[in-house]
Order: sequence, then C-alpha cells, then structure tokens
Amino acid sequence: MSPPRQHAWIGLGSNLDVPRAHVERALGELDRLPLTRRIAASRLYASAPLGPADQPDYINAVALLATRLSPLALLDQLQALEQRHGRVRRRRWGPRTLDLDLLLFDDQRVTLPRLTLPHPEMARRAFVLVPLAELAPSLVFDGQPLAKLAAGLDTRNLRPVLPQD
Repeated sequence: MSPPRQHAWIGLGSNLDVPRAHVERALGELDRLPLTRRIAASRLYASAPLGPADQPDYINAVALLATRLSPLALLDQLQALEQRHGRVRRRRWGPRTLDLDLLLFDDQRVTLPRLTLPHPEMARRAFVLVPLAELAPSLVFDGQPLAKLAAGLDTRNLRPVLPQD
C-alpha cells in the first residue's frame, strides 16, 4: 500500500542565465518528480535580491504539489532538480540559476539539520508569501490567513511579471 498523498508548497526563484526560463522550466519539471504531481502554480513575480545587492533581480513563484514522498525525499528531489539547472552554492543569499525551497508540507512541523518546516523565513518574505497567498489566501499560518499576513508585508520591491516581459 502506498503512503497517502500529502500537499507540499514549493518556493521557486532564479536570477541567473535567463531566470524566467529556469522558473518556467522548473514548474514543468516539478510535475515529473517521482510520486508527485503539480496541482497549481502562482504567477511569476520579479523581486529585488535578498542579501547582497550586487546581483540581478529574481523571478519567483510558488507551486502546490501533491506527493507521496516524505519531506526529506522530496527535498532530495528538489535539490537534484536545482543541480540539473546548474545550481552552485558560492555564498549565502547569492545569485543562483534555481532555488527551490520546501515551504510547507501539509501541517507537519520538522526540525532537522537539513530541513525545517514550515520554512523559518517564509512569513517575512514578500516574494514567498504573496504568491503563496495568491494560491491559498485562506490557508492559516501562525494563526492568520495567508492573505492577511501578505497584506502586512512591504511589497514595493515585488511586481508581477507580465507575459510580454
């Protein structure tokens, strides 16, 4: 008997080597992970970099997956996908071809050396919370609906990416 299907929310970001193409391609590739299918994806957003300012703006999105993988098995798959996109980890919050963050995994709370769920910085990052709230505005996090949490963030450095951009 296979494990029950669970829901995982994934943050995507890229700011190197045609970032929009990396994010769009990764959204399709998420649907092809083992025992996993993509249910929904937010629009794309452009955002100023978090951390060192000497790097290009990011393209970000959030995807909702249904998966039978465990949180760590899904994390392994996400990191393998980052590697296929040429991800190199040179400096913290530095530029990258693809960054995939496991934000939420149903209502599980996990604290391991490789993984903390919910993602510890999620509620402070407009480039994560705004697209997440776009997909699930009534989802409750820290006792508040995501739409309310997102409305309280500074979004001046976040803008939707238009199809012609």
